[in-house]
Amino acid sequence: MTDWDDFHGANAGYIQELYERYCENPEALDEETRAFFRQWRPPEAAAAAPAAESFDKIIGAMNLAQAVRALGHLAARIDPLGAQPPHDPALDRESYGLSEDDLARMPASLAGGPVAEGAANADEAIAALRAIYCAKAGFDFEHVTNAGERRWLRDAIETRHFRPPADPIDEKALLDRLTQVEIFERFLHRAFPGKYRFSIEGLDAMVPMLDEAVHAATSHGIGHLLIGMAHRGRLNVLAHILRRPYRNILAEFKDPLGGMGAAPTELGWTGDVKYHAGTEFELKEGGAGGLLIRMAPNPSHLEFINPVVMGMARAVSTRVDRPGPPEYNHAATLTVLIHGDAAFPGQGIVAESLNMSRLIGYRIGGSLHIIANNQLGFTAGPAEARSTMYASDLAKGFEIPIIHVNADEPVDCIEAMRIALAYRRQFQKDFLIDLVGYRRWGHNEADDPGFTQPVLYQAIDAHPTVRQLMAERMKAESKIDAEMAARLERKYMDHLQRELDTLNAEAALDAPLPKEPPPGAARAVNTAVATERILKLNAALGRLPQGFHIHSRLEKVLARRREEISAGGERAIDWTSAEELALGSILEDGIAVRFTGQDVLRGTFTHRHAVYFDQHTGAPFCPLQGLPQARAAFEIRNSPLSEAGAVGFEYGYNMERPERLVIWEAQYGDFADGAQVMIDEFLVSARAKWGQTPSLVLLLPHGFEGAGPDHSSGRIERFLDMAAGINMRVANCTTAAQYFHLLRRQALLLATDPLPLVVMTPKSLLRNPLVASPLSALAEARWQPVIDDAHADPNQVRRLILCSGKIYFDLIGEQKEPTPGLAVARVEQLYLPPKDELAALIEKYRSALEIVWLQEEPMNMGAWPFMMPVLMELIHGRKPLRYLGRPRYSSPAEGSAAWHAYNQKKLIEKARSIQ
Repeated sequence: MTDWDDFHGANAGYIQELYERYCENPEALDEETRAFFRQWRPPEAAAAAPAAESFDKIIGAMNLAQAVRALGHLAARIDPLGAQPPHDPALDRESYGLSEDDLARMPASLAGGPVAEGAANADEAIAALRAIYCAKAGFDFEHVTNAGERRWLRDAIETRHFRPPADPIDEKALLDRLTQVEIFERFLHRAFPGKYRFSIEGLDAMVPMLDEAVHAATSHGIGHLLIGMAHRGRLNVLAHILRRPYRNILAEFKDPLGGMGAAPTELGWTGDVKYHAGTEFELKEGGAGGLLIRMAPNPSHLEFINPVVMGMARAVSTRVDRPGPPEYNHAATLTVLIHGDAAFPGQGIVAESLNMSRLIGYRIGGSLHIIANNQLGFTAGPAEARSTMYASDLAKGFEIPIIHVNADEPVDCIEAMRIALAYRRQFQKDFLIDLVGYRRWGHNEADDPGFTQPVLYQAIDAHPTVRQLMAERMKAESKIDAEMAARLERKYMDHLQRELDTLNAEAALDAPLPKEPPPGAARAVNTAVATERILKLNAALGRLPQGFHIHSRLEKVLARRREEISAGGERAIDWTSAEELALGSILEDGIAVRFTGQDVLRGTFTHRHAVYFDQHTGAPFCPLQGLPQARAAFEIRNSPLSEAGAVGFEYGYNMERPERLVIWEAQYGDFADGAQVMIDEFLVSARAKWGQTPSLVLLLPHGFEGAGPDHSSGRIERFLDMAAGINMRVANCTTAAQYFHLLRRQALLLATDPLPLVVMTPKSLLRNPLVASPLSALAEARWQPVIDDAHADPNQVRRLILCSGKIYFDLIGEQKEPTPGLAVARVEQLYLPPKDELAALIEKYRSALEIVWLQEEPMNMGAWPFMMPVLMELIHGRKPLRYLGRPRYSSPAEGSAAWHAYNQKKLIEKARSIQ
């Protein structure tokens, strides 16, 4: 540190004291300190301090200047409704024993920084600091630990480089824009009284702030601007930033039934409310490549869009058309996330998202965050909504700089946005603007906020709009004539009225209906891979870099795998080999893969080892990234210990680049419970609501093995309960070959029949030899939705058992001979239910006296609640359908391994017992 401004408080006093000792007797100090002072001098007043009293005042002046920088936001008038700021005694010169005359006698250099250069003395310099830091924007960045970043922020703020006159703002154009924003809301309020729109009024400056983001993106060659926001102000942003035509929005307010009648109901289309909609717009200027502006659709779970948009940005910024690891370019996108003031501190998904912002594999070059701060939740005030002073304080833990800005000061708002954009461009880190305004109406326009906030809303009702305030100021400054504001109002009001008068609502609706996949695509796809190709893949995947020191245990596993696959035995392909060969063949087909999740590099059960680590150096090596046959990139990342944020990120990545195979694996299947909002609101319903076609793969370890309630179930029942139309596939496969074909089918259908795939994956079965498959099953077979009993005589069968997953091996595993009169078939695909295969199976075993559904899950869980009506429809009452499994439980599994084993044994005995 060589700048006096780097030293504050007691540190500054200590340095001054050392300097005085150096001047008196340099030899009394050590050589390092002498060397420092040979190159450094304090400000002139500090160097010339003649007495203890003046010395104390000098230190006080420096501390006061620093306090204004660090705490000035506590005196900033950031509330447009006029609430007094909290203030802090550290901002008062009296706290340092200083008078105005004291400061006037001291040089400006004591304040340091750019303000000192144009000031005559310390009093003027500190007054200049107050004019910046204690005005109508509060600069809050002392929690940033990087000194270089703090210095950059200080210089950007104090030089006023990002505001007029240094960086001009066309005030007439700004007034025009604010008029457009306000009149849109006023027109909707008049034309459709009581209809929800979640108005932007009170935060109107958000739109010109986003204009700045658009301008910055086009100026710096950014190709994608991605926006995530909840419903407050969403329609205004859609209309004026993404240029969604007014007629489309007005048609949604009209809500004609005929527009929905055209929807393909067989695909389960429901649509969504207008203030959840997303859209995109391509802005082309000057013949350049253009800027694609996209707003992702968002449910009412306000902040859950954050990781989705971050995943979208990561996908856009990642190049995957070359083998090896993907190539990431942080300059390809600009991400803007708009939050609510109650939701930002209140919803945990915000912290999960911020935590990912600097993680390898998840960072996106920094997001711009705007808190749309109404100073009010639905009806709850700040004291009921958070434990912090500011709505933005959560961001401080992630060292994100913050500007609190008064939403009635559009010039300050634009300056804040310019600083944020420049900081992000310089440091590739997040920045947050706390846009402090108010909410003109209730939470929605049919709500009366006077019930709970009568005094607040009396103030709001009497408060002029930001457009009115700006127009009055510009008239007073003779920048516009007396009629200009009224002319702008009439212009935009008349335009909207013409749009409404000529509207054909049914024709103007632009619902994004989902595309119907070609019939039979999933059945027609060929997932087999020739034996020669598999052997070459296996050989390549088994090669290590020269001089690489692999773990001795893994060395033995690799050797055994190479030998067994080369020999082509009946149990040559175990689960891990099947996965690796499937992914290798997918890369060879030119399809990129992103594989993330909790501990996926090694695998929860120490089974995958997708990345080896040199035992001498710790250097990693990923065989799938070194695969010579690959024609696309492979990425595998351990995710943070997050479910909602991590799944949301992968969902966004998948939606932005659907041609890539995207996989997320939970540490245990029930960990997906933490991502339930993402699953419910995005993954399984996006097709019906927004016309999206996700294809994300979830791998959920599942199986009852005595591990307790929390590590047994992947909650099959929840997915099957949400299954409808063609919204997903759910599988519970039991062989390595089946897993191989399932992954390949998913990859090969990405272009024609994309659906989310939920797979219940094994735990103990990972090493069970009965799960392993012969090489021929990969080279000659295909995905089988149902696996028949290869040993049963149809004419002798009295009981047909249908089951899914591990329970099959518990039933047949210890038997040396098949049970007479018993046939056991496995339902590998639970959704879409394989009705044709099941009907054929039931017909084949028509001699059976009964059909039994066997499962280890409780009766109210597992596949039974879903499969019962499916099977009853196929049986047509020709024979009884029985359930065999655990009774109804509120908890998935027993907490005692002994209790589990006892119940499992009884269950298997009942299954084998034929009356």
